[in-house]
Amino acid sequence: MAEGFIRTASDYPSYRVVGERIAVAACAADTGGLELFHQKGEVGQGPPPHAHPWDETFFVVTGEVEIGVGDKTALCGPGAVAHAPAGTYHWFRFASDCEMVSVTSRAGAADFFADVDRTTEGSADMERLLPVALRHGLQVPPPPSAEAMIEILPANPA
Repeated sequence: MAEGFIRTASDYPSYRVVGERIAVAACAADTGGLELFHQKGEVGQGPPPHAHPWDETFFVVTGEVEIGVGDKTALCGPGAVAHAPAGTYHWFRFASDCEMVSVTSRAGAADFFADVDRTTEGSADMERLLPVALRHGLQVPPPPSAEAMIEILPANPA
């Protein structure tokens, strides 16, 4: 069983992940289960759609962030909460400079964030990011097919 602890923000390890800064307030080794993160991002930053084997809940502290969970999407401001159960595709994009707190249901995210920072140096380059994501059990949907893109794009662009 994990022991109790008290930690200050200056003690948090901090990682660069697809254009945002994620500080690990508590990892599963600390708590015996859940993980807790403080996330900061600038306009336009955030991860592509993905799913992973842990639940993830976001609480917006400052700013605005567009969050998608499954087929739901919303622009979320301070006090908003979004929850993505394990295995559910989700994503977010910072609409303004923003801070969020996120909690995961079990181990995995803290190790993933450390590996992303070490391997990609914070880059959002999918060629560098995808192998790291797959190594940690994340799923990334395939890009749309050419047929699907034809349906999405207008027939006579202006």
